[in-house]
Amino acid sequence: MSGSKPKKPHTIGGESFLEGKLLIAMPGMPDPRFEKTVIFMCAHSGDGAMGIIINKPVEGLNFPDLIKKLELATTPRTPNMPILYGGPVETGRGFVLHSGDYDSNDATLPVAEDVSLTTTVEILRAMADGKGPQRAIFALGYAGWNPGQIENELRGNGWVHCDADPNILFGPEFDGKWAAALRKIGIDASSLSAHAGHA
Repeated sequence: MSGSKPKKPHTIGGESFLEGKLLIAMPGMPDPRFEKTVIFMCAHSGDGAMGIIINKPVEGLNFPDLIKKLELATTPRTPNMPILYGGPVETGRGFVLHSGDYDSNDATLPVAEDVSLTTTVEILRAMADGKGPQRAIFALGYAGWNPGQIENELRGNGWVHCDADPNILFGPEFDGKWAAALRKIGIDASSLSAHAGHA
């Protein structure tokens, strides 16, 4: 038996069905950190799940501010975009979700068609210099679930999910993303109550 890391098993029975999807919090979500959140799911397997909240900007912090705090150089091409609260886990760590036109060798993880995840400082330098991906969002922290946890929350009507839409994922209208994601599956957010899904 070697000490090498085992390869990821092929998914059986669709256990990675959330990977590359949007996870949408339902009204009545018991955890206030996830109220009206939309999460892009980066990983989902028998080992658990991980995603990035895409609709909660951090107040008073934008990308040029962050670049200066990291003592990187800004340029006139540095995007003036907000920093997002990606989730409650590892909130000091940065994650860039971006279009597939940028690849940082082994550091970029393709998640879905034309959506990748990169966590290196190189992508921040590229973005600051206007040479990064065409579309991107930057988040601090992520949302994580233990094995079986997200499936239980789905069964408990805490979440619904839909196919990822690049215009929702990368769009600048953060306040409208939750309602827009619900509309993709035919749900009118204004008709939902906090008791939806509870008999």
